[in-house]
Formats: sequence, C-alpha cells, structure tokens
Amino acid sequence: MTGTLVLAGTPIGDVQDAPPRLAAELAGADVVAAEDTRRLRRLTQALGVAPAGRVVSYFEGNESARTPELVEELAGGARVLLVTDAGMPSVSDPGYRLVAAAVERGVRVTAVPGPSAVLTALALSGLPVDRFCFEGFLPRKSGERLTRLREVAEERRTLVYFEAPHRLDDTLAAMAEVFGTDRRAAVCRELTKTYEEVRRGGLGELAAWAAEGVRGEITVVVEGAPDKGAEEVDAAELVRRVRVREEAGERRKEAIAAVAAQAGVPKREVFDAVVAAKNADRTAEKNAGN
Repeated sequence: MTGTLVLAGTPIGDVQDAPPRLAAELAGADVVAAEDTRRLRRLTQALGVAPAGRVVSYFEGNESARTPELVEELAGGARVLLVTDAGMPSVSDPGYRLVAAAVERGVRVTAVPGPSAVLTALALSGLPVDRFCFEGFLPRKSGERLTRLREVAEERRTLVYFEAPHRLDDTLAAMAEVFGTDRRAAVCRELTKTYEEVRRGGLGELAAWAAEGVRGEITVVVEGAPDKGAEEVDAAELVRRVRVREEAGERRKEAIAAVAAQAGVPKREVFDAVVAAKNADRTAEKNAGN
C-alpha cells in the first residue's frame, strides 16, 4: 500500500480563512513538508494544533533534492502533507515536482482546497472572469518581460499576474507599453489582510500610481484584448500581429495560422499580407542602397 500526498491550501492573509480540514491534516500527517517551517509554526499556533509527524522544509532551494526523499516516504505508505507560505502548492510555489514524481510512482494525490489569490483577485477586479489566463510572475529582466507580454498582446481572456512590490511600477509601465495605456486593470494588494486595497484603472494611470511606491503582496488582473472583428483588421495589422509572435519565438507558419484564427480570416490572406510586406521592405532597402 502506497501512502497519500495531500496538497493543502493555506490562508493568503487572514488565518480565519484556513479550511477546517487543514488542522486535522496537520495533526495527522506522518510528514509535513513546508515551504517555510517558521511560518508553519506560526500557522499551527494560530490554529491551535501541533503536528504529530516529522516536519521538513520543502522550498525552491531544496525542492529537487528533497522530492525523491518524500516520494520514498510516500511509496512506503506515509501520508505527506505539503503546505506553502500562502495559497495552494504548485501555483507559483513549490509542489509541481513532487506531484509529478508521486503520480509517476502511482501514489494517490489529493488536496485540501483553500484560499487562492488568483481567484480572489479576479472576483474583486471588476473585469470579466468567465475566461482567464494565469501568467504567474513575469521575468525580472526588461527585455524578457516585454517579450513575454508581447506573446499575449492579443489574448482576449483576462490575464492574472503575481508581482513583487518593488517591480510593480516597471511591470505596469511595460504592460502599458505593450497593451496600451487605456487597457483596464486592477492591482490587488494585501488580499484578505488589514490593509487590503484594490486599485482599478487604465494601465497608464496605474503605472503612474505605482511609481510612488507600493508595499505588500501583489496580484495584477488585466483586461483581455478587445475583439476587433475580422472587418477591422487590415493587412498592416495582420502583419504586425505575425511579427509580434515571431519576435516571441513562434515559427512563421504557426504565427500565421494563429493570427488568421484570431482575426477570423483565411490563412492565405495573412500569408499574402506577410509576403507583400516582406517584398515591400526589400524594395525599400534596395532603393535606399541606391
């Protein structure tokens, strides 16, 4: 008999949001793997529970090395509880490697659902929530960040990001550059905590606000690209969209197919526009050389 891996959601702010099952799992697990054992200690004290099993650290720095150890515990029949600092394990937090390894060994994986910064921010944003994409953290380097944003410049679903407070102003400025200053967004700060704040507005407005300095845990929700409709997309716009995707690393064939599907036009129309633009560029370069 193999054991069970339990992924447990922890409060993102208010400890009273802890799911009732969390205390029982903390008390009954053979092993509790925690992203930060000090934060775990504060959580267990607040919940009035003492883990009976062994407590080990499981964070980004030791995730690769500790995963095989925990899998062996699971294979031997142990019940292993995985908790992170806040929210659900694996969602921009340690956990994915352990889940994948446990599944590969045939170990049962279950969860104790809990608070989610992604869903909480979406619900509070005032933006469409019927379809959304979670993009996690953007790259720290400016060029890589712009590239990643360009990849979703035409995404019509609502976008959700996590961001560090000291990088928020740069991130919002980059979003305003790629998505447009008027694209609606919401910056959700310190969700469920004492100083919770949701700032809504255009990306340009929010970038100016963030330039003054922002503190706390940040989740950014951005409105998806508007549906322009096939009749509003001219040849130049089709070419621009293909180039954006190519700059992000997509092959031209796939980029053309994606742009055609998104614009609601035949692939041949997009292909012809790209070829015409390429020929025009060559002619311009030739004339300039003469």
